[in-house]
Amino acid sequence: MLKKNIFPLLLIIMQIPVSLAGVQIGGSRLIYDGNAKQASISVNNPDKQPYLIQSWVNKSVESNTDDGVFISTPPLFRLDPNTQNSIRIIYNGQSLPKDRESVYWLNIKSIPSSDKEAQNVLLIAVKSKMKLFYRPTGLKENPADGYKQLKFSQSNGKLLVKNPTPYHVSFYSLKVNGKDIENPEMVAPFSTKVINKSVATGNNVNWQAINDFGGVTPTEQQIIPAP
Repeated sequence: MLKKNIFPLLLIIMQIPVSLAGVQIGGSRLIYDGNAKQASISVNNPDKQPYLIQSWVNKSVESNTDDGVFISTPPLFRLDPNTQNSIRIIYNGQSLPKDRESVYWLNIKSIPSSDKEAQNVLLIAVKSKMKLFYRPTGLKENPADGYKQLKFSQSNGKLLVKNPTPYHVSFYSLKVNGKDIENPEMVAPFSTKVINKSVATGNNVNWQAINDFGGVTPTEQQIIPAP
């Protein structure tokens, strides 16, 4: 049993993929057009209490520090009840590939206000991580069609997926002969991903991807060819 007044205030940080407790974010991913000076995403507080909003961008999904390539502004601000603000992302001009997308992570942390008169209060700071895609100018292919260009094959009985496009393809679902593959994640541009799933020539693969707006694409399918 917890003893009263030993820890009057606890702060717990939780990571979730899209939404923040008490705060609404205007999207599940952010596309940064290389022609634009900035990208932005809205943050809305429909709650009855204010929140402190902190944001930063980094390359590694595991990192909790800003690596400086993209600057989020304002990096820290108060969001009062029933108000909305925008987080702007600015590219600092450091060298990034010009022939393909780059992916970073936008982190948004929501910290609720504390009541000075409350005792033994449990405050929960919720952190959301979403993909930030930097899309350089000059890419000719239509990003909406990238998922259609995936090529599936097998090597030593394992499933391979090749992405010949300059865009990242994030799977919503991936199935072999009607059976779901858990956490297929994402295929980087101009890369081949090995998926730990036993397959054979003639197996049927079907998949859906997540589009630029966070929606789900129609289903595509292929038959695994002979090696």
